[in-house]
Amino acid sequence: MKNVLLIGCNGQMGKVVQEAITNHPNVQLVAGFDRLAKNDSPFPIYQDLAAIKESIDVVIDFSHHSMTKNTLSYCIEQKLPVVIATTGLSDEILQAIKDAAKKIPVFYSANMSLGVNALIQALQKIAPILEEDFQIEIIEKHHRFKKDAPSGTALLLADSINAVLDQPKEYIYGRSGNENENAMSEIGIHAVRGGSIPGEHTVLFAGEDEIIELKHTALSRGIFANGAIKAALFIEKQKTGFFSMNELLKGK
Repeated sequence: MKNVLLIGCNGQMGKVVQEAITNHPNVQLVAGFDRLAKNDSPFPIYQDLAAIKESIDVVIDFSHHSMTKNTLSYCIEQKLPVVIATTGLSDEILQAIKDAAKKIPVFYSANMSLGVNALIQALQKIAPILEEDFQIEIIEKHHRFKKDAPSGTALLLADSINAVLDQPKEYIYGRSGNENENAMSEIGIHAVRGGSIPGEHTVLFAGEDEIIELKHTALSRGIFANGAIKAALFIEKQKTGFFSMNELLKGK
């Protein structure tokens, strides 16, 4: 049984992770961190990382990108492996994650769903075949409270496609008017916000007289929580370094 510290425990995803950990046989939630205090929790919730007294095996951070550097500093100081599941990270924070990985085991993915990461592997096989003859568009849909647009997953899909193309494409965020002459050299990325959509990503390959769509739909946030737990159990066994879903899937 591995002891987990959950950062961002009172947020939307934090609550889902709490439930997933409660129902998991190999992990237990021994402490949480959140800027919002909550007195009826079955585990202690701290507002100061330095005050945490419990024995921790692995940290899961599902908070806000403004917290990520503090999480990394704490984990380095305590020599703890960490799963960063926060989205909307800047290049500066991504670099801080890579720097931290020189000192501790760090797991990061813009999307913790195993299905999304299997989709990425499929896209990387398909995209080079279709590169010359098909236009690529990515459409992502999320609930109206999501703070970043386009989603980190949409950008992850685009980056994964671009990484395997002979000629990387420029990203265009939304399309308006009639200026689509360069569409074959672009990846269009479109964000929709509304209702309570947990997450939906469609990659569209549009050719002459034929269309290919690859789509992932999250039916609940539980898939991200379960993925984070799998990542925590994986990273807890690793030595210093940077790890992603690629490594986790290879180990399955």
